[in-house]
Amino acid sequence: MTEKSVVLGRRDWLESIPQDRLAHLIKDARRAMERSLQIRLIDHSVSFGHWSFLRILWEHDGLTQRELSETAGMSAPTTLAAIRAMESLGYVERKQKSGNRKNVYLYLTDSGKALKTTLLPLAEEVNALAVQGLSVQEVLIARKVLAKVIENLAMDEQELLHSENRKVPSTRHLARLRLADEADEV
Repeated sequence: MTEKSVVLGRRDWLESIPQDRLAHLIKDARRAMERSLQIRLIDHSVSFGHWSFLRILWEHDGLTQRELSETAGMSAPTTLAAIRAMESLGYVERKQKSGNRKNVYLYLTDSGKALKTTLLPLAEEVNALAVQGLSVQEVLIARKVLAKVIENLAMDEQELLHSENRKVPSTRHLARLRLADEADEV
C-alpha cells in the first residue's frame, strides 16, 4: 500500500463520518498528533508518557507526585511508574524540603532539564505539520472552538458530579461492577 493510498483512504473515511461526530474527529486528531510526536521521541529514547510529565516539570519543577498526577490528568499509579522510570533514566530526582518530611517533591536533573532544548522543537514541528494548509485565522478559530468545547464539558462534568454526588469511576471499579452484573445473570 502506498503512502498516497493511505492518505486517500483516510480522506474517504473522514468524509463518511456523520456531521455530528465531533468527538471522533477530536480523538483521531489527538491520536495522530501523539503518534507523530511518539515517532520523533523514539529517536531520543523518550517515551510519550515521559514526555507528558517532562513537559509539566519544565514549567513547574518541584511538584509533589500528587500535584504532577493531577496536572497531567493521570492516575497516581501511572504517575508513580513513570516517576520511577524517569528516576532510573536520570531525568528526575525526589527530594524533601527542610521542615516538611511529609511531602516528597520531584525535581528535574540537569539531563532532564537539557531534554527541553531537544524535545520541545519536536512538538513544535508536529504542531506546525498539523496546521499546515490552514490560515492563521482558521487556526485561531479552531483553538477558540476547542477551548469552548473543553469549557462546556468541564462545566457539565462539575454539575453532574456535584448535583448527583457522583464520581468518575476507575477502570478497576467498572470491571468489578461488570463482573458483579455477570454473576447476577448466572
